[in-house]
Amino acid sequence: MRDPLPGAVGVSKLCVYDTITPDGRHGGTPHMHLCCTEAYIVTGGHGAVQTLSGQGFAEHELKPGTVLWFTPGTIHRLINHARLEIIVLMSNTGLPEAGDAVLTFPSDTLADPDKYARAVALPNGGAPGTDVHAAYRRRDLAVEGFGALREGGLDEFYAAAVKLKQPVLDTWRARWEQGAHRAAEATRHQLDALAAGDAGHLADSRVSVKAGPDEVGRLGMCGLLNTYGDDR
Repeated sequence: MRDPLPGAVGVSKLCVYDTITPDGRHGGTPHMHLCCTEAYIVTGGHGAVQTLSGQGFAEHELKPGTVLWFTPGTIHRLINHARLEIIVLMSNTGLPEAGDAVLTFPSDTLADPDKYARAVALPNGGAPGTDVHAAYRRRDLAVEGFGALREGGLDEFYAAAVKLKQPVLDTWRARWEQGAHRAAEATRHQLDALAAGDAGHLADSRVSVKAGPDEVGRLGMCGLLNTYGDDR
């Protein structure tokens, strides 16, 4: 078993969708996370990310070398101008996979958990080889809702998102306790040991490696993902 990545982060490589959306842009599915901070390291191509947050609407340029990150509650939508590729870092590894995301579907879909579940689902869970048009359909519905949110209603969206996800919060808490919380606690124990002159944990040092991604071409919200699991 490999050790978790530093700080219990998740990592994936993202090739952003390049097909056209209902408002004439090319790119991914607007959505937000409730507990996870997300970071982009742009490795190729160029594009932009549109955001809706407590600071209002913004559009940020993305080009090779750009590092951009945002906190929970930031609705984000990737725009692909040309072959945009990104390394994505997510806090709280395991939580995004457990559903820490809400897509910006129209309000009638958000208000109905069964309707939302049908709209967000992908065949085979989006596993590599799944027909990408299913991802485009849910993206286009989220783009429709995103356009409405730019005119107002962010607080109502937040309230609907919280209501949708309350049934799974115990599962999220368990994943956090086994992931990010455990990683932070390990550092506390190491600091206590060092203060006492105890170097025992240094003798347990080791190296972990992955030769490549666990999956290539999984359908994500923003594009095709090469994913690296946490092995726990």
